[in-house]
Amino acid sequence: MEESISGFKVRGDWGDIVEHGERITRALQDIDIHDPDGETDTRFARAFEEWEEWRPKAHETLDSDVSEKTADQASVEEGKGEKAGKEPDEDIKTAGEKLSESYEQLEEDDAEAAVDNWKESVDYVARAADSASRKALRRVEDTVYQNVMTQLAPYYFDNELVSANVQQSTRNGGNGEQFVFEVNVNDDELKEEVSDRLAEYEDEIDRWHVEVEKNTDAAEAIEGAEPPPDNGDNSKSTTN
Repeated sequence: MEESISGFKVRGDWGDIVEHGERITRALQDIDIHDPDGETDTRFARAFEEWEEWRPKAHETLDSDVSEKTADQASVEEGKGEKAGKEPDEDIKTAGEKLSESYEQLEEDDAEAAVDNWKESVDYVARAADSASRKALRRVEDTVYQNVMTQLAPYYFDNELVSANVQQSTRNGGNGEQFVFEVNVNDDELKEEVSDRLAEYEDEIDRWHVEVEKNTDAAEAIEGAEPPPDNGDNSKSTTN
């Protein structure tokens, strides 16, 4: 592993890349980022979950799985209308209804209510336009990112806690597919603690166990046996 101001970098095959991500995750867990002062700290809770979801896994591939996850995490966030579960045409319809109510209230000399409904009508129109534009942007993003950008730039991840990028190396030396994976911890104090932990792993752990997904379907089909109960652990360890 190479360590620099830009992060922790490894070069190697897919197993090496997966292992590097797992070591970073283990280090973050060991320094207890969720509860550094003995009290609940949610600063990095969501950011850690996002990193855990994105990092390359043993059963995944770069071009398919990591590409899709990168496009998802880079996508435009949902607007107010989308979060409310409303399509643009629904908001336009509601805006029309509010506008009609506003005219009726003007005829009834209820100016205050008319103004309120008119403002709501404008808000619904704006929300509809926002939702439509976000949907259009996502379609463009997905197409451009997955078909163009990943040909030019590494697959990347970035949030408050971690910045990372992985790409296929041009220097494979005849050793099969080779990759470069660089991970940076964005908080300087946490980064120093992670660095210490990674150094301890290098000294103390000779063989790292890469987590892989359980696959009970084959055994169940052959033996007619029920799969073992799920105790919340969706992985098993194998020697890498």
